[in-house]
Amino acid sequence: MAVETKNTRAAAPARNRALWYAGKGRAELRPVSVPQPGRGEALVLTLWSGISRGTERLVFEGRVPLSEYDRMKAPFQEGEFPYPVKYGYCAVGIVEVGPKDWLGIPVFALHPHQTRFVVPVDRLVAIPEKLPLRRAALAANMETALNGLWDSGAGPGDRIVIVGAGLVGLLVAYLAARLPGADVSVVDIDPSRADIVAALGASFRAPHELAGDADVVFHASANAEGLSVALGAAGLEATVVELSWYGDRQVLVPLGAAFHSRRLKLVSSQVGQVAPARRPRWNYARRLRKALDLLQDDVLDALITGEVAFEALPQVLPEILAPSAPALATVVRY
Repeated sequence: MAVETKNTRAAAPARNRALWYAGKGRAELRPVSVPQPGRGEALVLTLWSGISRGTERLVFEGRVPLSEYDRMKAPFQEGEFPYPVKYGYCAVGIVEVGPKDWLGIPVFALHPHQTRFVVPVDRLVAIPEKLPLRRAALAANMETALNGLWDSGAGPGDRIVIVGAGLVGLLVAYLAARLPGADVSVVDIDPSRADIVAALGASFRAPHELAGDADVVFHASANAEGLSVALGAAGLEATVVELSWYGDRQVLVPLGAAFHSRRLKLVSSQVGQVAPARRPRWNYARRLRKALDLLQDDVLDALITGEVAFEALPQVLPEILAPSAPALATVVRY
């Protein structure tokens, strides 16, 4: 879907801004120089970006472990951990300047929160024509969910349990519920999530309602209590996929009791690598294109529960990234 642009070479103002995490619990908008694109590059006008609450909360709170400074770098990040750092990876915009066949094309890019930016065109993914641009900001989260489902080995007819009804957990539930014959349950301590779970095609359960016979369990609550529930939900020789990332926190993992006698498998999943079973045939670009394709369902708009203007980000980020914040996905409007 091409979008008409007018006088694009003159459209870029001399001053653009980007969000920087400037110190513990502190963010600010800073001017940024945006050059004219060179050969094979494009200038993108940002329309929306998505806040990855789990990862960006760790950056905001200065809880990225020293050992992960290199691996945690986002594409086109500036600065170094812990601070100051320009961070983020869910940008949606329109190509203003670049190769002729890209002009006016809506695109997704793994780029920090910034009003305009220049990247190589091979780092852009065109957004499907029927996908609303606002919803496209969920692409990186859908990519995480898709990779997690691949890592799990879940298949048709499986009993699948997802512990944690946050954004990634609900996207996993959405995908899993579309496996033929799968029985998918989402577990959370917040009963207000029941309606959205049902809309996604899954059943809502409280922790005490689990039977302990699941074929595959996903843990996405980012706390030790949730991981304990996930292990307890797993059936004999089942797989538990850990989707949470805890930063520098130490987590008590209950590996006693029946963990060994039930021969459970605890598997980490991380979107930084394509799942091993797909790696020979899939690269990052193909996976991201598929994540965008999978977002073409209007029911997924229910996952976007907050919207904030870019100019207001420094003031509202403490509320958005608070551990007790009730929102699922928050998108940034430019």
